[in-house]
Amino acid sequence: MLPFIAKRTATLVAAVVVSSFAVFLIPYFTPGDPVRKIIRSRVSGDVVDDAAVQSLSLSLGLQDPLALQYFRWLGRIATGDMGLSHVSRTPVADQVLPALAVTLSLVVLSLGLAVVVSLPLGIAAGLRQGKATDRVITTVTQSFIAMPEYWVAPLLVLVFALKLSVLPSAGWAGPASMVLPAVTLALRPISYFTSAVRSGMIEAAAAAHVPAARARGLSQAQAILHHVVPNGLVPLSTLFAVWFAGLLGGSVIVEVIFAVPGMGRLLFDAVINSDIPLAQGGVVVVVALAVTVTTLADLVHRLLSPAVEGSYA
Repeated sequence: MLPFIAKRTATLVAAVVVSSFAVFLIPYFTPGDPVRKIIRSRVSGDVVDDAAVQSLSLSLGLQDPLALQYFRWLGRIATGDMGLSHVSRTPVADQVLPALAVTLSLVVLSLGLAVVVSLPLGIAAGLRQGKATDRVITTVTQSFIAMPEYWVAPLLVLVFALKLSVLPSAGWAGPASMVLPAVTLALRPISYFTSAVRSGMIEAAAAAHVPAARARGLSQAQAILHHVVPNGLVPLSTLFAVWFAGLLGGSVIVEVIFAVPGMGRLLFDAVINSDIPLAQGGVVVVVALAVTVTTLADLVHRLLSPAVEGSYA
């Protein structure tokens, strides 16, 4: 287990370093003088004097080798210093952290809803393979894959906000305002989660240990609960982490449509306004958190698999 943890930790560090270096290079691949852009994110007021620009460049080490600049920048990021926003002239961290909290709330709510819905559906479909229940559940949930967020979101607003007037159409002001964006993001995960649980149920029900458990005196319900259901949780834990990481930065459309002040909306505004420091800080935080979550999911999967296998003995 320790070698596996060491290997995954090394992979985590390597992924963060490579992705952060790509983010660091953003100013060098956008129009304009990268030196002036970086300086503007560090000082207040507009810097127009060339002598002042050169002086600040020297003081900030912007004429040093690129690798040295990168590690210096990465060190500041690691301590929470993401620079100043070009637009608001406020620290990037003061904008990223509240937005991240909103997005985390939305993602956890959406995936929690997906798990609550998909677990009973997947179990029911898997235990009734090939029957009407299985066909209905599979058909309905698989249809969610063909429903993109940019189509679902306006439809939900039209029905529940404008037509029925039971939910707010936008904002992030309370539990009611969370419903529509959470449901929009939950639909496609429900499809994948249900399929994963169903497959786990079918595979476990066909395994030799289930009849053996019945022969030891367990009832059908007990055999399913102790030997079949755990199989559906192992792939679900991995899928949950993958979707969690993906939705951290992939909820842009939903956050823009519903005016949710999360990371997706923040990065969208940063790109529109060419706010390089804000885009850099936001992307680094999202990537680092996403990679960390997927790494932890691998560890959980590794821990669950032997536990599940051990329960079959």
